[in-house]
Amino acid sequence: MNRPAGASTAAYTRLCSDAASLLMRWDPPDSGQTRLRDEFLTHLERGGSSLRRDGHPAHLTAGVVVLDPGLRWVLLTHHRKAGAWFQFGGHLESGDDTVHAAAAREAGEESGLADLDVRPGVVHLDRHVLPASFRPCREHLDVRFAAIAPTMGRPSVGDESTDVRWWPVNGLPPGAAADLGALVAAATAHLRAEPAPAAGVPCC
Repeated sequence: MNRPAGASTAAYTRLCSDAASLLMRWDPPDSGQTRLRDEFLTHLERGGSSLRRDGHPAHLTAGVVVLDPGLRWVLLTHHRKAGAWFQFGGHLESGDDTVHAAAAREAGEESGLADLDVRPGVVHLDRHVLPASFRPCREHLDVRFAAIAPTMGRPSVGDESTDVRWWPVNGLPPGAAADLGALVAAATAHLRAEPAPAAGVPCC
């Protein structure tokens, strides 16, 4: 069922607020990421249209790097329109409660894996102009997260992909997106820096 236009507008307004809060809480690792964070925040001043695919031609998107528990393998999709290997991700929808929820939804839909653990923190930002095949979208401002696949399950290939496959993090495929190596490195570093779970007593 389609949401009424007013409900959809309100949903994107809430998502815009969530995106701004998420980015303001994030501590970028370097000056380049700080500059992008500030650009993203300026873009979000447009309100809900800054996220909608049918709004401003430049809009916020959400991406996810999926890694195995040992952080040695990364799951990638070969994007049909772009003709290259990418992380998972896409547009924010009015049914998404948060940017993180949008990222988790996209990763699950595009990988076919239902048990992904998408971590809540931002790991990387990227802003890129799109080829003509993506029109009317002109530019994506991508907020990236990291996820762990508890098991290296067999992925499925959706309509937007020609292939979905595990690759070694140190052996990314030919034809990978230009920034994919930096993104995988950022996601791996982020996950390695997470505090270890507190030791506990088995419950059963």
